[in-house]
Amino acid sequence: MTPRRRRSAGGGRRAQRNEAARLTEQLLEAGFNKKQVGEILGRNPSLVSQFFTKNKGASMVDALRAVVQEVQAGGPRDLASLKALAAAHVQPRLTKAGGRARVRGRTRVRAEKTVTDRRGRPVLGPDGQPVKAWSSSLAKAGKQHIASGASRLVPVVEDAARFGGKIAFTVRARKGSFTHDAGRRADSPGVRRNVVQRRDGTEERAYADNRGGPGSGEEGFDGREFKAMVDAAGGDVTAAVQKWLVDNDRITPGTPIVGLEIRAWMPDGPVS
Repeated sequence: MTPRRRRSAGGGRRAQRNEAARLTEQLLEAGFNKKQVGEILGRNPSLVSQFFTKNKGASMVDALRAVVQEVQAGGPRDLASLKALAAAHVQPRLTKAGGRARVRGRTRVRAEKTVTDRRGRPVLGPDGQPVKAWSSSLAKAGKQHIASGASRLVPVVEDAARFGGKIAFTVRARKGSFTHDAGRRADSPGVRRNVVQRRDGTEERAYADNRGGPGSGEEGFDGREFKAMVDAAGGDVTAAVQKWLVDNDRITPGTPIVGLEIRAWMPDGPVS
């Protein structure tokens, strides 16, 4: 009888897991299940299983990385907020001809949740339908849209101001333009988790995402104060963010921002 081959000491399948599976495993270890990960990505949970069994999920890596960073930084853990965050990072589906499918063209997401009473039952409105309340918003602007004023970012800021929410943002700019290197806590506590290096020489840094833990930093900017900052910049969200970065010694004056993502969410507990 031929003896069985022993597995190599390299870790077997775990060592061969792709990036999507590795990131998903971090979410599973953080308390999420595959069904929830699928919901966050806007996909069937069976696809999540195929990250591990069929080496799929390459198009989901950016979205998974953004969600993992948000969770590790102590940001919002509700599925609506994480789904809104992931939606801006999911790579678009392609047609058979190789073109971009229209179904994934969204750059702005707004989420609501059902209002419940103390017993967890849905609150019904006069029309007999469950009452919905704003829970999160997200918008993303690239270089071209930023040059035209980045108007799609404004509704996110307005949502946060109107409902007393919080705001965080991610900035993309030339790597050498940031005044603090990626290893310093002076830029943003936990910055190693909140920095994404790009192949084109740019870098993404997230601000006000850190929540909980030693030296966790800001738990989101106050929505009303952030809107006042935007209003002072003539309604230009990018200009307001750029001014904040310069005033707080985060970036070199005159540095162009080539990518900006604004996230807003309703914090837990009563809002003053």
